[in-house]
Amino acid sequence: MEYVTPDLCDTYPELIEVVEPIFNNLGGRMSFGGQVVTIKCFEDNSLVKEEVEKDGKGKVMVVDAGGSFRCAMLGDMLAEKAMRNGWEGIIMYGCVRDIDIINELDLGVQALGTHPKKSEKRGVGEYQIPVSFGGVTFVPGDYVYADNNGIIASPEPLTMPE
Repeated sequence: MEYVTPDLCDTYPELIEVVEPIFNNLGGRMSFGGQVVTIKCFEDNSLVKEEVEKDGKGKVMVVDAGGSFRCAMLGDMLAEKAMRNGWEGIIMYGCVRDIDIINELDLGVQALGTHPKKSEKRGVGEYQIPVSFGGVTFVPGDYVYADNNGIIASPEPLTMPE
């Protein structure tokens, strides 16, 4: 489904929160949305690797990577697994790499930027807890929508106006 965040903001002003404009739209899908699944990790993408193996249909992975610019938390191999397993998109409060390949995938990806170095793999992180960045708290089970205009969050699913 295609989402237009300005139209959602106009239609549901009482429900939405707008994330500060700090993200870049980097994936092959220009817009995406779905139910929030959260991960909190810092410079260790072990939990991201585990999560992309699961069925992601109708879901968006929201990763609080601490805003790190010292390594990438998502690369082409994990992004391809996420796409194959039906994930709608990934919002990475951190960096990604292998961007030329990620740009071609049918997967929404928003991130702070790109970085060529991979992350550590120590198995450290937290799963399905509220995470906060960009002025918004993302709660597991809530909803998130993203496009070239930005990212919005809602406690309820939103439908595009006709």
